[in-house]
Amino acid sequence: MVVESAQGSGAAAGQDMLAQEFVRFSVDSGVLRFGEFKTKAGRLSPYFFNAGLFDDGAKLGKLAEFYAKRLLESGIEFDMIFGPAYKGIPLAAAVAIELARLGRNVPFAYNRKEAKDHGEGGTLVGAALQGRVLIVDDVMSAGTAARESIAIIRAAGATPHAVALALDRQEKATENGQDVAHSAVQYVRQQLGLQVCAVAKLADLLQYLNVKGDGALAADHARVLAYRERYGVDEG
Repeated sequence: MVVESAQGSGAAAGQDMLAQEFVRFSVDSGVLRFGEFKTKAGRLSPYFFNAGLFDDGAKLGKLAEFYAKRLLESGIEFDMIFGPAYKGIPLAAAVAIELARLGRNVPFAYNRKEAKDHGEGGTLVGAALQGRVLIVDDVMSAGTAARESIAIIRAAGATPHAVALALDRQEKATENGQDVAHSAVQYVRQQLGLQVCAVAKLADLLQYLNVKGDGALAADHARVLAYRERYGVDEG
């Protein structure tokens, strides 16, 4: 099942107002930057999204608000939240807090990279993994983190059900060093059978740059569009 972005009231045709607000917030926070950045796949990307720079209480709280609003409007049903180490840990906690504030109280858990050999031991912290589990992360480059989370959740006897992301880059994944026709998000949806909910997509970023397209942002729009044309996936 593909979860489409809901349209905000009063939005222009095809414009997702929540996504536009999120892109603007990310740019203003310095989390979404433009220039030349090497991706894990070795590509030179004209933009870089670093969720680790949502690094104070106000920014993290606002980020969680975007996740929670998108999740609630998506209609995705889930019983608890899982945050994969490391960036997923504060995200899962913050999103759980915001969902509770909005009237949807769910438990959450996260994993350690290394097993603890004292105290309660093990690699899992928080609520016991059970039911339909929502994985919360920032972006998805190759789907590796999602597969690791799925394995942890299944090993605990729970059901990996959906993934929530801040940004869907909508670009081709790589396998064995070669570009493939699908993105990591498409792989998780189509091959692993999980629903995916993103606060914003590359298409939303392009729309933001187009609307704000003067001076430096106009040049950024041209570079991001060229990157999309070269590495973008067919969403049809």
